[in-house]
Amino acid sequence: MTSRPSGARKNSGIAVGHSLLGLAMLALSSCSVGPKYRRPDVTVPNVYRGLDPAAGPQTANSLGDEKWWTVFHDPQLQDLIRTSLSQNYDVRIAATRVLEAEASLGITRADQFPTVAAGVSATSERVAQTAISPEFETSPTQLALSFAWELDFWGKFRNATKAARATLLATEWGQKTVLSTIVSDVAQAYFELLELDAELEISTTTLAARKDSLRLVNIRERGGTTSMMDVYQSQQLVYGAAAALPDLERRIQQQENFISILLGKNPGPIPRGAPLAAFTIAPTVPAGLTSSLLIRRPDIQSTEASLIAANAQIAVARADYFPQITLTASGGFQSPALSELFTGPAGMWSFGGQLFQPVFTAGKIRSNVRLTEAQKQEAVLVYQQTIQQAFRDVSDSLVAYQKNQEFRQQQELLTNSAQNASQLSNVRYAGGVTSYLEVLDADTRYYEAQISLAQALLNERLALVQLYRSLGGGWQQ
Repeated sequence: MTSRPSGARKNSGIAVGHSLLGLAMLALSSCSVGPKYRRPDVTVPNVYRGLDPAAGPQTANSLGDEKWWTVFHDPQLQDLIRTSLSQNYDVRIAATRVLEAEASLGITRADQFPTVAAGVSATSERVAQTAISPEFETSPTQLALSFAWELDFWGKFRNATKAARATLLATEWGQKTVLSTIVSDVAQAYFELLELDAELEISTTTLAARKDSLRLVNIRERGGTTSMMDVYQSQQLVYGAAAALPDLERRIQQQENFISILLGKNPGPIPRGAPLAAFTIAPTVPAGLTSSLLIRRPDIQSTEASLIAANAQIAVARADYFPQITLTASGGFQSPALSELFTGPAGMWSFGGQLFQPVFTAGKIRSNVRLTEAQKQEAVLVYQQTIQQAFRDVSDSLVAYQKNQEFRQQQELLTNSAQNASQLSNVRYAGGVTSYLEVLDADTRYYEAQISLAQALLNERLALVQLYRSLGGGWQQ
């Protein structure tokens, strides 16, 4: 540590400036003691399992590259998704986390640079007369500018900044994951609401038809052409259809409440667009190349960014093995009186350096290094697991998309057959050829077939939603 008055600082100041410049250049060219990042090896399948052979050869085009408003072309559904992307609390929380990560990066990055501070002090003091000294007053004043810089020889602060930047990137990809989830959740909830509407319409129409049938049976019973057993059986059909209505109305209102929360609103009614069956489904959709899934899926990108951050933290921990070198300097003016602060030999400066080397830490540094290495290994496993799970999601979705279409096609044939059987049984009963038991059985089968068809239509559309999400779609804006 050196300190000199201003009268002797001209030549020394030049030397100090050269020293600071030389140390700064040395710090900027310092080495890093951490491992270089290398992307872990992962096994990527050549093709997606479950890909429909009718889709033809695999191409780079993928449903996951499409914007969500081109996939979900219902205008009402698009309005709901837009509202959720701007008002949903999960989306807003994710955006706030990005701001937190940006601020954290700024805090960490600042450690790479010197800190400069300015200060001024002034006091007024009066000392009473004593037997050995007379009474006097003094007003010492000091104006100073200080400088401190811990040199980043071992890359500790640079790697900490690299880790913070990777954490920010992971947070941004995490935000995209939330966007993708919200888009798929709103679409799924909306389709489920439309399916409940379809069930309610089926039940309401069935109830009206069964009431007409009951009136006919009552007339026949009063005319003596049928028995009270037929009346009771007809009543069972009416009561069964009527009992389904309150439960469906309950489920519809609860589904509307759920969608309202996704929209960031209080529970309330949800406007509808076209019915569920009007939302067309393509026979096949492009899945794209398997290798592109690693780039498109936001959860994979977020996980790799977290892995990069964990790798950089190893270098931060290892840097504690080496000396810490800090430069300090200060300069300014100091005078016993404010009026003399800028006159006379009031200037002063000081320059110094400090080297700090840990000698004994009871294994703390070594344990911290091991901790960061274990955290990186965990991040590697999570990254590999995420990729593996992503390919399973796509495979499951492709299978579901294809098989749900096949099931819906068969269910349509079953429903048409059940409808014909119901109509024929009513004709046979009216002609006195069969008992009302046949009408009861045929009507019940037709009602159940209609409900199953509505659910098949829903599952087919939910499979599209899940496939779009598993292929990494939904976050593109």
